[in-house]
Amino acid sequence: MKIREQLEQTLTRFNELEAMMSDQAILSGDSSKMASIMREHGGLLKVATMFRNYERMAAELKELAPMLASADPDENAMALEESTRLKEERQEIWNGLLDMSIGGEDAARTRCVLEIRAGTGGEEAALFARDLYSMYKHHADAKGWKVEIMDSSTTERGGFKEIILGFEGEGVFRELQFESGGHRVQRVPETEAQGRIHTSAATVAVMAEPEDIEIDLKKEDYRVDKFCASGPGGQHVNKTESAIRLTHYETGVVVQCQDEKSQLKNLARALRVLKTRLYEAKREAELKQRSNERMSLIGSGDRSERIRTYNFPQNRLTDHRINLTLYKLDQIVAGDLQPVSDALIEYERSTLRDDTDA
Repeated sequence: MKIREQLEQTLTRFNELEAMMSDQAILSGDSSKMASIMREHGGLLKVATMFRNYERMAAELKELAPMLASADPDENAMALEESTRLKEERQEIWNGLLDMSIGGEDAARTRCVLEIRAGTGGEEAALFARDLYSMYKHHADAKGWKVEIMDSSTTERGGFKEIILGFEGEGVFRELQFESGGHRVQRVPETEAQGRIHTSAATVAVMAEPEDIEIDLKKEDYRVDKFCASGPGGQHVNKTESAIRLTHYETGVVVQCQDEKSQLKNLARALRVLKTRLYEAKREAELKQRSNERMSLIGSGDRSERIRTYNFPQNRLTDHRINLTLYKLDQIVAGDLQPVSDALIEYERSTLRDDTDA
């Protein structure tokens, strides 16, 4: 899809949300639905406003055409000066729109779900998954994003078999989407007594979180199972049925949450994850239908693809998609992920420039 088409769709959706916000039936009805509408509206506000200005300037440039062709030197000079100014401002706006379009149709999302799963490597892979969680958490803190653990499964040594995180903040999906894929680590594990370097792996999946009004999920669409939480530690483990498992009948998608002591909180989180996975499945189906169109070279989200290697003995991080090598792995895993994110975004930006028709 061309960037202009994407922006036109965004503006259309923004206008629809504005109409909903002025609808008295909605205003006086479901408060949670109204909150969802306002949140989505707020997420699109910046892009929609900029695109409106961009289109307004295009119309003004069209109106100047007769004056530019005028035989009157004064009128022609004034029109030329105004036209030059408008073109410069319009190009500046377009560059900003191009930046905010990185991430496709979900570029403006302010919420996403990030899942980390330990791969090959046993306990060391689980410890690596923990390190990835710590890296993303510290990066989010530096960016001012909110992070919450929606569900996790820990090991005896404190690693994660799996951890699901919810992120919220401006530009969160635009940046984190490029983390999807296979992450490989090379280091001497804590579990290695002879000092040999091992290789293990973890997978990361980043999914844009939809608003409630975008996914029509009814109670009869899924089954709710309640069970006792399990895992090392925790006062409530195996004592109360606080854990929740949801099974979506049509797709077979299964989600469970057990980190909270409150059954209601676990249910709310499980519903968020379920809606996100259903939205992601819908998004993937649409991408397959448009498979002949341009797709991001670095944001495919394929978990089987090895995207990055973390080599601790050489303090080296390599992102294989863009041939990026940085010798400051210690700083990156401590949370300074920005140099990597900036490089990935710049690479994507360069591919988008070839796909515009401004």
